[in-house]
Amino acid sequence: MMLENQTCVVTGASRGIGRGIAEELGRRGANVIVNYRSSEAEAHDVADAITDDGGEAVPLQADVSNQDEVDAMAERVDELYGGADVLVNNAGITIDKKFEKMTREDWETVMDVNLGGVFNATNAFFDDIKQSSSGRLINISSVVGQQGNYGQANYAATKSGLFGFTRTLALELASTGSTANCVAPGFVKTDMLEEVPERVQQKILDRIPLNRFATVEDIAGIVRFLATEQSSYMTGQILAVNGGMEW
Repeated sequence: MMLENQTCVVTGASRGIGRGIAEELGRRGANVIVNYRSSEAEAHDVADAITDDGGEAVPLQADVSNQDEVDAMAERVDELYGGADVLVNNAGITIDKKFEKMTREDWETVMDVNLGGVFNATNAFFDDIKQSSSGRLINISSVVGQQGNYGQANYAATKSGLFGFTRTLALELASTGSTANCVAPGFVKTDMLEEVPERVQQKILDRIPLNRFATVEDIAGIVRFLATEQSSYMTGQILAVNGGMEW
């Protein structure tokens, strides 16, 4: 129970990678805040799965692109547990188009969630992380932020932006003993990947030396490590969990 008595906030935790992270942290003894924007039923399913497994979890609604909603969530976390020890910035969206067809609205919408949301959540929980004896800021990026990807200029820009943000926050948190790290997953078997045509999936597989897509558990295990005391001497790092893809 490496995270017993630790409170972990996971944004965008109602499905996919976020759900896997929330459930893994719950299995390790953390009090898990299952954040969601609109998928209330799914978020409650995640919280129920954690509690059924002997953990503790609370679903809390907040659109990460809205600072007021995120601040309200932080106030509720403070009421429940006295603040957060770990923040996992996982929430993100895509609006994929070739750049020549991408509108300013497409650009700004993705920026508002994927970077603006990280700012809002980190801003709301920053004092908690600083004051915690084991404060952890964990940002979820993507191999797309390292390599780029056709039709994802907006998404790639937000995910690469997390690298500089993570490194800077690591430097600013260092004097408190708290850490900031970033996980850059490769292509993960989620509902989103299943929507990709099979021929495109095969092209992606051909670029992965381990010749398989990541599982949600592959990513959740790395996040769990970063959340625990075992990672206390690691900060400012980008962990590329991508099956050996070069970047």
